[in-house]
Amino acid sequence: MSLFSGCGGLDYGFEAAGFSVRFANDYDKFSCETLRLNQRQNVVHAPIEEVSTSTVKESIGSKPGACDVLIGGPPCQPFSKSAYWSKGDTLRLADPRANTLEQYFRFVEELQPHAFLLENVHGLNYNGKEEGFQFIIERIKDINRNTGLHYIPSWSVLNVADYGVPQLRVRFFLVASRSGVRFRFPDPTHIPSEEAESSLFGDMGIMPYVSAWEAIGKIPLDQNQKLKVGGKWADLLPSIPEGENYLWHTDRKCGLPLFGWRTRYWSFLLKLSKRLPSWTIQAQPGSAVGPFHWNNRKLSWQEMAAIQTFPKHFVIDAPRTEIQRQIGNAVPSLMGEILAREIGTQIFEREAKVKLTLQIPRCTEIPEPEPTQPVPDKYLHLEGEHEPHPGTGKGRSYRTGTDG
Repeated sequence: MSLFSGCGGLDYGFEAAGFSVRFANDYDKFSCETLRLNQRQNVVHAPIEEVSTSTVKESIGSKPGACDVLIGGPPCQPFSKSAYWSKGDTLRLADPRANTLEQYFRFVEELQPHAFLLENVHGLNYNGKEEGFQFIIERIKDINRNTGLHYIPSWSVLNVADYGVPQLRVRFFLVASRSGVRFRFPDPTHIPSEEAESSLFGDMGIMPYVSAWEAIGKIPLDQNQKLKVGGKWADLLPSIPEGENYLWHTDRKCGLPLFGWRTRYWSFLLKLSKRLPSWTIQAQPGSAVGPFHWNNRKLSWQEMAAIQTFPKHFVIDAPRTEIQRQIGNAVPSLMGEILAREIGTQIFEREAKVKLTLQIPRCTEIPEPEPTQPVPDKYLHLEGEHEPHPGTGKGRSYRTGTDG
C-alpha cells in the first residue's frame, strides 16, 4: 500500500519491480486525479488523519501482515534544507505538518506490513537537528514493544544520480522488515563522468552518470505547452552557458558582475547541461528558478517526467503549477524500482530481474553546448561590486531566487 502517494513516482518503481499497489492515498485532489488517470485502483482522496485502517483492509485484506510492503514519503517541509538557507532553523518536529510521521507509523503499527519504506528529505537526519529522525527510531521501538514484532530499521541518504537516475537529487530512505532482517542498501552503480574515465572504475562495472541529453534529448517539443520563461530575469537566461546559473554573472566567474556570490538560491537562472545530470526538479519554483532547458525555456512535463524516470505510459493533465508540483515532489521511479527489487530479493527471497525496466538507454554522442548571447542592455546597470552572502541562516533579507 502507498501513503502520501502524490502522482505515483515511488509506486511506479515498485510496480516495475513486480509489486502490485492495491491502495493509494493523498490529500491533494490533483494528485489523486493523476493517479486515476493512470488507471490506479483504490485511490482515496482524504487527509491521512481521516483514513482508517479498516478502509485499507477492504482493499488488501484484514489479517495482520496482509500488506507486504507499506511505502510512502510524508510531506517534508518541516525538515527541508531551504528553510535553513533563509531562516537558519525551523520548527521541525513541533511543526504541525510533522504529524504526518506519526500518521505513517499509525499504519505500520495497525497493519503490521512485512516491510516498510519511508522516504524523506535528507534534512530529516541533519547532524544536531535530527529530532524527526529520532522520533522515527523511537516510534519503531514502540511498535516492536506493542506488537511483539522485530522491525530493525536501516537507513541511508542517497543521491539518485549514483543509481542511474539522470538527476542530482539527495533523499533519505529507511527500510525495515518485521522479521528482523536487516536491509542492505545497494552499492552505487554510477559516478561523475570525469571519475568514470578511470579504467579502475570501468573494470568494476561502474558507469558514468546518466546525462540530461540521454533522458530528454530526443523528446519532441510539445507545442501546446507554454514554455516561455517569464518575469524580469527571462532575457538574462540566454547569456548563461549550459550547466551554469546566476553565479556565472558574479566576480568569481566569467560573466559580468551582476550579482553577489551566493546571494540567491542555487537554482536561480539554473540551466541544464546536455552532458550532466539534471539538477533537482523543483516543486514550487518562481519564474526565474530552474533548472531550465538548454534552449532557454521551461521544461515540458514530458521532459520533467523523463528526468524523474516515470514510465513512458505516464500521463498527466492539470494546470502547469500543479504538474510542476506533482512531478517535482515525486520520488524518481527508477530509484523506487531499485529499492523495491532489493526489498524483494532480501526480504521476500524473490529472484531479481536481470535488467531494470525504468533505466535510461545510454548514448555515445552528445551534441555540443548551445552558444550564449550577450547580456541585454537593461541588465547592465547591475554591473559593479556586490557583497557575497554572509552564510547559511543569516540571510532572510537576501533574495530567494524568485521574481522580485
